Amino acid sequence: MPDRPNILFAIADDWSFGHAAAYGCNWVKMPAFDRVAREGLLFHRAYTPNAKCAPSRAAILTGRNSWQLKEAGNHGGFFPPEFKTFPEALAEQGYHCGLTEKGWAPGIALTAEGAPRPLVGPSYDRHQLVPPTPDISTNNYAANFVDFLDDNPNHKPWFFWYGGIEPHRAYTYGSGAELGGKKTSDIDRVPGIWPDNKEVRHDLLDYAYESEYFDIHLGRMLDELDRRGLAENTIVVVTSDNGMPFPRVKGQEYEMSNHLPLAIRWPRGITSPRRDVHDFVSFIDFAPTFLEAAGVSWSESGLASTPGTSLFDCFHAKDTSNRDHVLIGKERHDVGRPFDAGYPIRGLREGDWLYLHNFEPKRWPAGNPETGYLNCDASPTKTAILEARRDPSTRHYWDQAFGKRPSDELYHIVTDPDCLTNLACDPGQSTRVNDMRDRLFTALRAQNDPRIIGGPQIDEYPPALEKWRNFHEKYQRGEAFQPEWAAPSDFENLNEI
Repeated sequence: MPDRPNILFAIADDWSFGHAAAYGCNWVKMPAFDRVAREGLLFHRAYTPNAKCAPSRAAILTGRNSWQLKEAGNHGGFFPPEFKTFPEALAEQGYHCGLTEKGWAPGIALTAEGAPRPLVGPSYDRHQLVPPTPDISTNNYAANFVDFLDDNPNHKPWFFWYGGIEPHRAYTYGSGAELGGKKTSDIDRVPGIWPDNKEVRHDLLDYAYESEYFDIHLGRMLDELDRRGLAENTIVVVTSDNGMPFPRVKGQEYEMSNHLPLAIRWPRGITSPRRDVHDFVSFIDFAPTFLEAAGVSWSESGLASTPGTSLFDCFHAKDTSNRDHVLIGKERHDVGRPFDAGYPIRGLREGDWLYLHNFEPKRWPAGNPETGYLNCDASPTKTAILEARRDPSTRHYWDQAFGKRPSDELYHIVTDPDCLTNLACDPGQSTRVNDMRDRLFTALRAQNDPRIIGGPQIDEYPPALEKWRNFHEKYQRGEAFQPEWAAPSDFENLNEI
């Protein structure tokens, strides 16, 4: 098929919505993202179905929600051979595919025969560099993109996945100020879910510095497209896998967890560019979009059925009235609960509202205190919140991030973007809660969600990840190691909570 587009998919690791000048932010500088937004489309309501690396990326690759992906719907699990990915389908249709650094991860992906399975394509990681801090990847992402382009002598259409690991933790404390030239006063507002102090503000600046590093390599890739004359027929997508690695964001299902930046540029294919798009779009929409752009029907792709919808209606400014909501949720993320149990949530983001249903409210939402709240990365902000628990005037920060939650949560996002005030207990909102719960469960039932229709729940770790199995029990016996993303101070005495 002539003139099939190339695709550059750039996905940051833990970068939140709003953190770019295109969205009005002045303390995170993302000029390459801003360029893509300026020359293409800037999306204001893009959401991942599941705010954690592996399940979010699985949804991108398959066009299916995490509750439709069995083990691949969990974090640090197994990617079942039955679920094909869109890069595998593109490769079968003659595309040159590859990635640099992080594709689908963490977890294990094997073929039905037990061989390693590259879900995105061959890795291009040969070029290394000395990063500005020891906590930034040594991968020379842009140089490896050049390698990928050079490794295509027959000029096939191509798909490249730029999976930077920034701004994933850890950070070098103070790097945002020392190397990025930033000041704590640059931050116009610290979200109400964290204390507003020097440590938290520096943590935010360090996050900004690493976000900008991801953008630097994106800018070099855009320049390479220009140099080779490839920009006109290349779809450039820039986004993130989940929200920033801060308490009550990454690994949870609040607005800051799932709501992500998204810009798309395709000069030859977007007939109405230079627009802001306010329709709801989900990450399950990427796979049908890329296959349609490549001229591959879903039926011939071999992928399992998808509830996602191609973004071509947005590209051509056609009727998008069906884009009025998204579904979100999770099962198990990281270790730390008895018997590897997860914290199942499903949610509906619709209009100005977010409704969440917590299926196991007696469990700790970020993991058990005695095993370090391990669905939350160690950080100065996490430490500040754990310390805040000891002061009655600041304990609410701990309650919001780590305390137990009711079955139903309802937030008005326009007036409460930080999701501080749960309106589900307001008698005046009982009809809305019931209606949103009914719509959510009806949609999930149509997608055969095991949590709704009564199928088996997959929480446990696969045998290939034996070291993580029954971590809570091993830790209680003194047999487990401390995970690399936890600090000693994260582990608390349950009797003191």
